[in-house]
Amino acid sequence: MADENAATPKRDPIKNPVGNTAAQKRKQNAVSVGKERREALFRTKRLCRAGVSTDTDVPIDDNEMMIEEEQSILESQTTSAVQELNLAVTFQGKGAVQKKVNALRELRRLLSKSEFPPVETAIKSGAIPLLAQCLSFGSHDEQLLEAAWCLTNIAAGKPEETRALLPALPLLIAHIGEKSSVPVAEQCAWALGNVAGEGEELRQILISQGALLPLAKMMLPNKGSTVRTAAWALSNLIKGPDPRAATELIKVDGVVEAILRHLRKSDDELATEIAWVVVYLSALSTVATSILVKTDLLQLLVERLASSNSLQLLIPVLRSLGNLIAGDAYTTNAILVPGHQITDNIIQALSKCLNSEHRILKKEAAWVLSNIAAGSVAHKQLIYKSESVPILVQLLLTAPFDIKKEVAYVVGNLCVAPAEGSGRSTLIFDHLVSFVRSGCVRGFIDLVRSADIEAARLGLQFLELVLRGMPNGEGQKLVEREDGIDAMERFQFHENEDLRNMANQLVDKYFGEDYGVDE
Repeated sequence: MADENAATPKRDPIKNPVGNTAAQKRKQNAVSVGKERREALFRTKRLCRAGVSTDTDVPIDDNEMMIEEEQSILESQTTSAVQELNLAVTFQGKGAVQKKVNALRELRRLLSKSEFPPVETAIKSGAIPLLAQCLSFGSHDEQLLEAAWCLTNIAAGKPEETRALLPALPLLIAHIGEKSSVPVAEQCAWALGNVAGEGEELRQILISQGALLPLAKMMLPNKGSTVRTAAWALSNLIKGPDPRAATELIKVDGVVEAILRHLRKSDDELATEIAWVVVYLSALSTVATSILVKTDLLQLLVERLASSNSLQLLIPVLRSLGNLIAGDAYTTNAILVPGHQITDNIIQALSKCLNSEHRILKKEAAWVLSNIAAGSVAHKQLIYKSESVPILVQLLLTAPFDIKKEVAYVVGNLCVAPAEGSGRSTLIFDHLVSFVRSGCVRGFIDLVRSADIEAARLGLQFLELVLRGMPNGEGQKLVEREDGIDAMERFQFHENEDLRNMANQLVDKYFGEDYGVDE
């Protein structure tokens, strides 16, 4: 709905900008999605256990993984390993390279084998400058790989531990260039992805030091592991809130083509990382959005949505689809045209997600539908005639609050035609009557009773439609039957003036002194 701080004496009921305002807020949420705890654990930083694909790599044996090793022992071993690395770095005799590699490998092993690596101990023991020295140009690949791996896991630590990598960042960036071997470049990209995931300040430092272009180039080939790591690192690097990195990325030669190619041909794992890049491009950059919607990206996203059962892939695909629909009028007006196959496919795919057992898919699908429903009357009729309507009604009545709120936007937008100018929204009578007689009033009254200001406003606006639009006083009886009068009267002395005025005007107009006199 409209901004709750806007001072407007009289507010239209449910109108076209409802969907657009909600979309803008939802797009802002996409920027901060990395801050959500559960997702942050999976998306933002990743501990490197087995290393990148390389013949020289020595993966950790599963039996060697430490689940509950004494922390003091692990810290002592780490201190000793850093001391050994210091000796190896200063050693100039025969076998010096192998001595460094062995010392690095031992430190890497200690930083990889525990669920809670001894990162703080490694840093206090002086590991960072030693590891940076081991990244010097001309070093053997095995040495570079082990050093980058150590830095990757240090960067996966706490914020202050990640910041400790600042002296090593220029060298890590240098080694993702085209002259580096693929395993070394990929491991360095992994480390940089962890740094970028820590926050905006470090992202800006990486961008200023030139990390974006080489990472973008790493995403161009068809090699799955390298592309996957680069795409993940890029999604961390461009996640904002500053949109300039996203705009810069979309302008890199070959990036758009690579995104489309990977979404078209890649497995779910790689497609997931690419889809997250699209999430942030479409959430942050109007330039990127205007470029992407003129490709066949929408069709590719819909195909993934319809065919995949991977929750990890479906989430960014849905978010990307919603961002593109909400963020560019061209999408709705020129691509999602009622009667076109892609439009029917989108509605079907979204209905599938509404029926999913995963609540996050239900919520995301409802958000996307709410933005399509905020379009033309033809768009509203397309959704109204689809299989999604009975699902929407059921969710509005039974779903958890966050899903119910998103669904309410869909239903509300389906019941009004776009307002012309500043005039009052026109009811779509048959839609309203159908939803009301399906029992939706109770769901909206639940929103009126909620502590969420936006949801309460949406509930009040829908009740205004019901009271104004239902024939023969049916709306008043329904609202009274569901204890809607009591729900509205709670706003009589509410601190929010907007809600207070809305609720009081509805009660006075429809349930005043004359209500029920003729019965």
